[in-house]
Amino acid sequence: MYGYEQSANGGYPGNPYQQAGQPGMGGMYGQQAYGTPTGAGAAYGEQQQAAGQSLYPEPSPPSLADAVRAFTTGSMPVEDFQAIFITSKVHCPRGDRPGFLALHNTPTPVIPMFSSVKELRRYAGKESKYFTVSGAEVLDLLPTGYGFALDMEGDHRMVFDAKAVEQMVDFTMRRMYG
Repeated sequence: MYGYEQSANGGYPGNPYQQAGQPGMGGMYGQQAYGTPTGAGAAYGEQQQAAGQSLYPEPSPPSLADAVRAFTTGSMPVEDFQAIFITSKVHCPRGDRPGFLALHNTPTPVIPMFSSVKELRRYAGKESKYFTVSGAEVLDLLPTGYGFALDMEGDHRMVFDAKAVEQMVDFTMRRMYG
């Protein structure tokens, strides 16, 4: 590179900080070059790469609670929120009979839903019964003409009326079936 030749041990000839037998640009403290796997870590990295896995795992998507906060503050576009919602788990209070509990004291009936059990307990109490479904299942099972309220007692509550739910269903269908 640039007129210099590498020596057999990986350093450059005449490098006063290169220790004999140290690969790469180890310097006077015998440090490895950044990103150079060593020892058991090297073997693990080689195994991961041989298995087709990345050395650095993909970041996990935001939780539904994080998505609610980001969406309500305007820092997340609607498409991103919907994509997270349909794959997230939603906790719904339940009564003695199967199905959603609805609130009818709103302009259109809404179903209370929560991004976490903690949020549900804040609303319905410690001993409340609930069931858990995915956001996609919510959109599939929600009765026509109903909306839902997400994290009603939380700092970032959201209400989706029946029209917004229809738009979410359309988005999900396009995403799933093209």
